[in-house]
Amino acid sequence: MKYNPVTGKILDQLIEILGKKNVLTDPAKLETYSHDETPIEQYGHLPEVVITPSSAEEISTVMKLANLELIPVTPRGAGSGLSGGAIPEYGGIVLSVEKMNQVLEVDYNNLMMTLEPGVVTNSVNEEIKEKGLFFAGYPMSVESCYIGGNIAENAGGGKAVKYGVTGSYIMGLEIVTPTGEIVQLGGKRVKDVTGYDLKQLIVGSEGTLGIITKAIVKLLPLPTEKVDLLVLFKDIKSAIEMVPTIMTRGGIIPTGIEFMDKLSIKKSCEYLNENLPYQEAGAVLLIEVDGHKVQEVEDDAETIGELCLEKGAIEVYVADNRTTQERVWNVRRNIAEAFKVFSPHQSLEDIVVPIAAIPELMPEITCISKKYNIQIPCYGHAGDGNLHATLVKNPDIDMQEWYQTEEKALYELYQAALKLGGTLSGEHGIGSKRRKFMKELIDPVELGLMKKIKKSFDPNNILNPGKIFKLE
Repeated sequence: MKYNPVTGKILDQLIEILGKKNVLTDPAKLETYSHDETPIEQYGHLPEVVITPSSAEEISTVMKLANLELIPVTPRGAGSGLSGGAIPEYGGIVLSVEKMNQVLEVDYNNLMMTLEPGVVTNSVNEEIKEKGLFFAGYPMSVESCYIGGNIAENAGGGKAVKYGVTGSYIMGLEIVTPTGEIVQLGGKRVKDVTGYDLKQLIVGSEGTLGIITKAIVKLLPLPTEKVDLLVLFKDIKSAIEMVPTIMTRGGIIPTGIEFMDKLSIKKSCEYLNENLPYQEAGAVLLIEVDGHKVQEVEDDAETIGELCLEKGAIEVYVADNRTTQERVWNVRRNIAEAFKVFSPHQSLEDIVVPIAAIPELMPEITCISKKYNIQIPCYGHAGDGNLHATLVKNPDIDMQEWYQTEEKALYELYQAALKLGGTLSGEHGIGSKRRKFMKELIDPVELGLMKKIKKSFDPNNILNPGKIFKLE
């Protein structure tokens, strides 16, 4: 589709709507909004203008103007995404919600909070922890991401086993449609089957169906006790078999179960100068248990530890205070950083398969790694089958060869996941990075339905065009 440029006349209209300080055209500032956490040299694209509105009404007026003039608009949160979802592929307007960053209400009677989309996710819990509450639906990058971006991607993370993902906690949304209408979807109602659940359609839509201007999120009682277990296993099969065993034989739903393969644990421990006996381990699980009573949490941790040893675990390390917990979580958090020392060029993936299929997937990943002479460490959320299989560039090959290798290896990686009942992305989204694989690997009927939904919401294909799929 052909879009029109942002002319001087359009800039004047944007300034009239938003005020001059909220319309950015300085090339140095535009560069900041040209990329997310995907490689800028591969996916980056400069916008023609960046706007920073403060209200749904301003956004509504901008969207009506963009439709009238056929100018693409790319909504943007913190830019911490890993799929290219906030990159203005067609130039035009980047609409940043950074100034819409207020907590509007904390409703303790209904255990809900109303937020603007630019609120940093971590600050949500800082606001309410003294009242003994927390927002459970958050990813692992809580200190940098915005709540609006989390909702747009339906972000997950390490606690999804027990608490689920972001969408489980979104009770209501105010959005501006691509054509400029302001609409409230859902509300402070625990139950609601009044027609289609359009609210959940917006969750995970990657900013292609509407711009989130307010969100009502559900709160939970904050767990006061926590124990982490770092468990070393001789092989991947033994480690993954523990996941259902904990829940069935143990009768326990852990907060999270993180998985690290041998390559990941080795590289991270070396990077941190950590002296855990990782040399003997073929796989590692990091299991977290939380709750409100010390004895119950300790008993659950002990039960899980005993089950792991019964199933052949090499060692179980118990982390029951802040110092030891930080130590074991550091190993998991620093895997990507450890590999950046070896090579700064990586493709961080988040394929997802049924939990029991993980042992079958790993040999496939090993074959791809050997075939293309690249390292593919595999780590992530074993409790929900979501794995960060990360393609790491061999420093000996040039960038052109790397791009070609990356595309071929990714295609085979996604094929392997699909063959086992999985799919391309569990939490990062499709964006522009994985778009080409949607066309090749996703059921054309399913893809066709998605395109019809997009066309219905956005007849002029103005909002975040080119993400997830291209409209012909």
